[in-house]
Amino acid sequence: MSVTYLDFERPLAALDARVAALKGGSARGPAVTRALRRLAVARRRLEREVYDSLSAWERVQLARHVDRPQTLDYIGRLCRDFFELRGDRVTADDPAIVAGIGVCHGHPLAVVGHQRGHGTAERVHRNFGMASPEGYRKALRAFRLAERLGMPVLTLVDTQGAYPGVGAEERGQAEAIARTMRAMTELRVPIVSVVIGEGGSGGALALAVADRVLMMQYACYSVISPEGCAAILHRERAPEHVARAADALKLTAGDLLHAGAVDALVAEPAGGAHRNPRRALEAVERAVVQALAELRHVAPRVLRRRRYEKFRRLGAHVETRAVVPRSPRRRSIAKPKAVR
Repeated sequence: MSVTYLDFERPLAALDARVAALKGGSARGPAVTRALRRLAVARRRLEREVYDSLSAWERVQLARHVDRPQTLDYIGRLCRDFFELRGDRVTADDPAIVAGIGVCHGHPLAVVGHQRGHGTAERVHRNFGMASPEGYRKALRAFRLAERLGMPVLTLVDTQGAYPGVGAEERGQAEAIARTMRAMTELRVPIVSVVIGEGGSGGALALAVADRVLMMQYACYSVISPEGCAAILHRERAPEHVARAADALKLTAGDLLHAGAVDALVAEPAGGAHRNPRRALEAVERAVVQALAELRHVAPRVLRRRRYEKFRRLGAHVETRAVVPRSPRRRSIAKPKAVR
């Protein structure tokens, strides 16, 4: 299977190429074994150095990695007998959002999440995970079904934002997102949300009004993409402006945990979830099962009250007294008397 390397991973690519050459060569024996061991030690050291010094923009690139596990991969790990719901019962089906019900560790579970797609054809079919109003109305349909059947809800967030096309706006994009968010605040069942990749703008928040918001180590979550922020502030998307915007947005998992916007982080395997998907899936499974177990026996009215208070606490403001600088006094200049 081919491996996709990002720009800052090029040093690792060179070491991997040397390892592949030694393993694929005809030479065998103790010398080759010792060389492979040395390269493995060097790679682990280099990998630690690379990923410990990632910038915010490099973390965004990791969150968008094409090989990163997506919603359907997590559903395959978490649920058995998964039944996917299609269509919003109003207009059409939106493949950018996957919704359905299944059984997770012996308990029924409703799952809703963005699906970007892995290959080019799937990414185009799913509109790169950018959902239209139909997708959010399908999510709303799944939420209502879960509440009617008394089953908890799991949402998986991975989108650059809701689709901004003219057709989506004409069909009520903002209204669909607002209804979805309002419904999540009112649900009487537990909700767990996991930011598994990129969480962008209202398209991500529409699925993240949850009792527990978890975030993967190399995921990102922001009100706007770094490119969009740079385009607004600097009128261009030059790489240096995009990197500066990513840093200013404080969109990394560590920043958001410190700010209280997410409740817990899910550790990723060395090199990110895309390097070892199986371990990433297992880590998310453990975190989700634990969160659901903690919420399963909480009374519905308590869930709703805590959820309300949780999001009311987000953010902070400081009231200051505006000091208006006094303009210097102007000296009055006597008008010259008219000479007769």
